[in-house]
Amino acid sequence: MLNISNNELHKKIPLSDFNSGKMVFNKNYYKVLNKFLLVFAIIVLIILFLPWTQNITGQGQVTTLKPNQRPQTIQSQIPGRIEEWFVQEGNFVSKGDTILRISEVKSEYFDDRLVERTGEQINAKTSSVSAYQGKVEALNNQIVALQQERQLKLKQAENKLLQSKLKVKSDSIDFEAAKTNMAIAERQYNRTVTLQEEGLKAVKDVEEKRLKLQENQAKLISQENKLLASKNDVINAEVEIGRTRAEYTDKISKAQSDMFTAQSNQFDTKAQVTKLENDYTNYQKRNNLLYVTAPQSGYINKALRGGIGVTFKEGDELVGIMPSQFELAVETYVRPIDLPLLHIGEKVRVQFDGWPAIVFSGWPNVSYGTYGAKVVAIENFISDNGRYRVLLAPDETDYEWPEAIRVGSGARTIALLNDVPIWYEVWRQLNSFPPDYYSPQIKESKDKKK
Repeated sequence: MLNISNNELHKKIPLSDFNSGKMVFNKNYYKVLNKFLLVFAIIVLIILFLPWTQNITGQGQVTTLKPNQRPQTIQSQIPGRIEEWFVQEGNFVSKGDTILRISEVKSEYFDDRLVERTGEQINAKTSSVSAYQGKVEALNNQIVALQQERQLKLKQAENKLLQSKLKVKSDSIDFEAAKTNMAIAERQYNRTVTLQEEGLKAVKDVEEKRLKLQENQAKLISQENKLLASKNDVINAEVEIGRTRAEYTDKISKAQSDMFTAQSNQFDTKAQVTKLENDYTNYQKRNNLLYVTAPQSGYINKALRGGIGVTFKEGDELVGIMPSQFELAVETYVRPIDLPLLHIGEKVRVQFDGWPAIVFSGWPNVSYGTYGAKVVAIENFISDNGRYRVLLAPDETDYEWPEAIRVGSGARTIALLNDVPIWYEVWRQLNSFPPDYYSPQIKESKDKKK
């Protein structure tokens, strides 16, 4: 009965006295549901105070710990044409095994005897260097001989100059003696003429004195000529010394010029020999590059250039190889907001694609199918996907990773942080707050020791 009127009938008539009223008003509704809701509320309240491990999740893939253990491609250092394959996909190759043979595509390397001909050119140029060396030595000997001859010629000319100077002295003495004799003869002649005028000497005596005076005059002139000739010899000797020096300087300079020319040609030929030797080594190395070999032991993944007669450029990828020996690792990516919370050596749980797992991210001890890992490297520059790359290595204290894992397969990572109540984690998630920042226990223990 609805109480929609002002006349409240239930106050005037006791409805509970009727049988229908007894069935309606004295019955308890939803007693089991209420009990269930009460128990559920109590359980939820208890769960809210249970511990929850904060975590940072990320998606990544399996890789290797060291760069030289990762899948790689093999390239050729020179352009070429594929002539023969020695392997097929899936084969195991050891380091140095031949994978394929190629041939040259550049016309300057078509000669099969290119290395041999280059060696012959080196031998010829080396002989030319030896010939120039002999010419240089001969010119050096010639220069030494010219220098010795110049010294002898200069000594000879100096001796002649000294002789000429001594002859000048001798002739000057004779000239002075002739002048003295001339003066004596002139005085005697004058005295005889005076005595003849006085009658004391005969005319014959005067003529004899005149003749003697003329002889002395002739001797004086002759001695003067000899003196001038001796002085001229001195000048000639000095000129001869200068001419000898100039002559041998010119000869020595010419020989030195020839020697320097020979040395220049020798050095130029040596440079050509060095260049040819470099070409010879390069040609030998290039011939070895006609066989593409495995850089390390591993398995051939895929031939990126197939067929026979296919040409390629230097640096083009020819075949992929996976090293046989490697240490597995996982590379994962985290958001920039979570990066300050990660540290080297932290524990991380990893779930691999294809391995069944039951994961409770906040209760790692309850999870099943996850494996332990630790952070070994954190990238300092953001990746193209807008996240930071973190490298994880297996945790030696945890279960070993499955042997069937292959490089490149997917992985999901869970980095474990602080333990907080569940109600706090729910509140943090609802407000989009980052996980609590904390420092690793290792650093805290070091700080305590200090």
